[in-house]
Amino acid sequence: MGQKRTDEFRHDAVRIARTSGLTRKQVADDLGVEMSTLNKWITAHRDTDVVSKEDLSLAQENDRLRRENRILKEEREILKKATQFFASQKP
Repeated sequence: MGQKRTDEFRHDAVRIARTSGLTRKQVADDLGVEMSTLNKWITAHRDTDVVSKEDLSLAQENDRLRRENRILKEEREILKKATQFFASQKP
């Protein structure tokens, strides 16, 4: 039978899953719980204030910034390749 977790542990797990930017799989693995267990906890806490509005806002901003950062890195790589291509062209 599985290990009994405290309410505080469940609460923190849900908060981490909703605000960390990690996948649920990563959070479950990091916390040593099954993915299905974490999903049950998240579902059970969906209508509660496990995550403050400020934390949720910060998590959304982090997600936006991660996407923007990924796009900028991809654009930089494209520009590097273009620079190399044009530098290798002989007149």
